[in-house]
Amino acid sequence: MADILSLKESVLVYLDRSGGLQKLADDCRPLNDPQQTEAVYRFRVLVNPSDLIEMDPRLGDCVLHDPLRATGLFQSVCFLAIKTLSLTDKIHTASQVNVSLNFTHLPPFPEYTLDLSGFHQVYGPMRPVSMEGAVIAITRVMKYTQGARFLCTDDDCPGATGFHHIRVHTPGATESATVRNDFSCMICSSQLREDVKFRVLGDKQLVELIHVGALDVLRGRQQSSFRYQSVTLFLRAELCHSMTIGRLYRVVGIPVLVHQWPSITWSMEANSVQPWEPHSLPPGCLKVSPRFLELSECVASSPWRFPAIVAHCFGLDLTPPGLYNTLKLCLLLSLVQTRTDANDPSLDLLVVTADTLVLDRLMAYSLSLACRGVRHQASAEMFASLSRDEHGAGTANIHAGSALLASGGICMLGDLGFYRKDKLDNIQSGLPPPPGLVSSASFDEGLGVHVFILSVLESRSVSVFIPGKKYGEEADQQLSFPVQCNFWALTDSSQRSGRADSAVLGTADMGPVQAQLAETFGLVIQCGDRVGERGVVAQAVHTLQQTVQPGSHPHPSCWDFSTEDYQELVAHSRGLEVELSPDAKKLIHGYYMASRRARTQSQGVKISLASIKLLISLAEAHCKLCLRTKVLEEDAVIAVLLCENSVTLKHGASALVIPPDAVFPCDLGDVDGLQRRDAALDELHQIILRFVYTFAPGADAYITEE
Repeated sequence: MADILSLKESVLVYLDRSGGLQKLADDCRPLNDPQQTEAVYRFRVLVNPSDLIEMDPRLGDCVLHDPLRATGLFQSVCFLAIKTLSLTDKIHTASQVNVSLNFTHLPPFPEYTLDLSGFHQVYGPMRPVSMEGAVIAITRVMKYTQGARFLCTDDDCPGATGFHHIRVHTPGATESATVRNDFSCMICSSQLREDVKFRVLGDKQLVELIHVGALDVLRGRQQSSFRYQSVTLFLRAELCHSMTIGRLYRVVGIPVLVHQWPSITWSMEANSVQPWEPHSLPPGCLKVSPRFLELSECVASSPWRFPAIVAHCFGLDLTPPGLYNTLKLCLLLSLVQTRTDANDPSLDLLVVTADTLVLDRLMAYSLSLACRGVRHQASAEMFASLSRDEHGAGTANIHAGSALLASGGICMLGDLGFYRKDKLDNIQSGLPPPPGLVSSASFDEGLGVHVFILSVLESRSVSVFIPGKKYGEEADQQLSFPVQCNFWALTDSSQRSGRADSAVLGTADMGPVQAQLAETFGLVIQCGDRVGERGVVAQAVHTLQQTVQPGSHPHPSCWDFSTEDYQELVAHSRGLEVELSPDAKKLIHGYYMASRRARTQSQGVKISLASIKLLISLAEAHCKLCLRTKVLEEDAVIAVLLCENSVTLKHGASALVIPPDAVFPCDLGDVDGLQRRDAALDELHQIILRFVYTFAPGADAYITEE
């Protein structure tokens, strides 16, 4: 008894020092409303284990290893504080005080860490543990019984009135454990009946969490025979809506066994949720290979040379240097422009080529450099699918598709020619639906949720329709999820599109992809058609050399960079925070206005506002790849050239006449090649400025208005 009193005294001291008593008083003020009468009142107490252990090691040990007992101690102290301080007259017994202990953190020791790749779902102590993982499925928010009041059926029994019999939800308990009709009175053993008007309902949500290593399987690379199991998390009250499908989180939770006769399910009651990134260092502190730093110093005189050489030497195991340089640069730009911030513009790529095999391998290799990469299979679900929840709730469980699992990374669609004709027809037929909308007609039991890729690429969100009748609800429901990844796709230009040949100069045949879908991709890049026989022979010789001598690079002009070097460069670059310079803003805004006016007058083509977002995204990505934090006018020049080439492939040439390979107009085999490229880019810079002055005079003055 003395030990219990000592622990309660420590609880009181901790609440006083941490501000818990003041928060308790603030939480009790709304309870004095005469219209609010409930059986149970919930109070959230923030617990810092380090402070508790420092103040009273016994209390700290109790909180970390026996949280149910610790909750009882805090409940008793809070009840006494409420009665002593007369905070409210709505609470009559300690059972009406529902205390929720929320941990700020756990000690950084293995005993308090649960590895989702190697744990065993067996019975263990119900104590808090910390774990990290990715959300692969989620349900809508549902109601559950948080607490209920029961009265004795014997009117002469004291239990027929008051708050003697209170049932409160505990971790791992089912709905039937809180509310059912076979409870007995503790005073006279008569049957109890629920006073329904005092029932307290709360919010809950179920989430499937899996080890982040399981996402590497989705890159399409060969993996060892290793099985990953997901864990079901129960989010309650304020934790609902705290997790987004496809994101990474660190969760503090308590293992529980949910009894659903005849089975028992191992689950976790979430206690606190925080966003999590696998890298422990801040993005700006990630190291860069000394070879890249040396190269950056050697070419510091030109803002264009470093990314050019980086792209020139990229993927040498798959393609010879100098071939597909524009594509390699765009792949690297897309990699460094992958963030989970909704304000960051996306950088999608559609590659038009007659040699899909080699470029598919190059894109798959580039996917391995992404912080998160998913190689989508044509037969798999791209956005989301529905199934019935298996934990007794009976609601819809929303499973993430490839695009949602690739949040903050790359979703590689591969060759669009491999997609079933009916799916491409669904994507391309007719006008797109409202942004991100999945109508009830698009729901199909066999194929899950059908959405239009075109609409998702435009709105960057997908909405999932949940039919109410099928999942135990009176009304239908629609949930929306952000799509925060870059898409990479291929289309075979050698396949006939079935459309009449276009007479517009500069346009490219998109193969099975219609122009409306190609328009939604930020960048369209044409590869292979202008390489010629010489390039085909060079690729064949290179492939044979890599087959006989894997890893050999018989090109003395190239710097030797490993895959790890590129991984470090991409990881460092994507974490940089960059800022647009005034000169870069003027060039981007001026080109946008000039291009919109020139193409509207000559071709009737409307250049959307998404184009300026693409220009800014390209300029920022080029700046990051240069390891700088200030976007220069030279970065904007590269963005304009790439964007203009892409628009030309979609709609034809305009008054801005630039070569098809404007970013890499010459071979970079030696220093003279780099100098010739700088001179060519300087000349193209002047051409862009003359184009801006001709079609958008004074663009820097009126761009803000428009």
